Amino acid sequence: MSITTSYGGGTYAPKPKPFAWSYSKLKNFEVCPKRHYNVDVIKAFKDEEGEALQWGNAVHKALANRCGKGRVPLPHPMAGYEKWAERVTSPGKTIPVPTILVEQQLAIDENFAPTKWFANDAKRAGMGEPWYRGIADVLKIKDKGALAIDWKTGKVIDDAPQLALLAACIFAHYPDVERVRSEFIWLKEDASTRQDFDRDQMADIWKGLWPRIEALKLAHETLNYPAKPGFLCRRYCPVTTCPHHGEE
Repeated sequence: MSITTSYGGGTYAPKPKPFAWSYSKLKNFEVCPKRHYNVDVIKAFKDEEGEALQWGNAVHKALANRCGKGRVPLPHPMAGYEKWAERVTSPGKTIPVPTILVEQQLAIDENFAPTKWFANDAKRAGMGEPWYRGIADVLKIKDKGALAIDWKTGKVIDDAPQLALLAACIFAHYPDVERVRSEFIWLKEDASTRQDFDRDQMADIWKGLWPRIEALKLAHETLNYPAKPGFLCRRYCPVTTCPHHGEE
């Protein structure tokens, strides 16, 4: 038997999956819970990749090939990003002979311990359920230091919590690392923003994020995803049954 609620505008399974989240889902929930439910939770709408998303995916793939073991040259349309790839892959003064990894999927469980990306893999490995997931587009590690890079193809925004969460995942998976520099590289703007984190800072960072995480978890447990009018209503929301759809 299914349960239907007016909040999300959809049909729910009697027993929801264990609560798990990512920073993008948290942000989507805070913009509009109803849209988040339909798009991220029950996936009622097939992803339609616009030109910007297609370009972003192509850039991430090309940079992964460029910074990975093969060091595949960037295609001509992305040649302007070579300086960033060279900066990331070349030895530095602080990390002279680093281990360089690309597209690292890093999951932690609800006790902030490292775990597998997929629940079945975690279960087979005797680890906790994945609770938070983050991806490092490039991860450089040397001794007790790490550099995490997140390629961005959109406009520059201030998103310090995402930098902190990526650092938290790295600390969990690499117990010898004591300091992480987490960095966004804004390719379109030819700029970067970064923040440094020490392992002993993580408790305060989690404390600051906890009310936001609890709000998302409560919606998951109560199936309460009310509509919230905002800037996406006019052109960027596929939930046509929402009373705010098409509003300015």
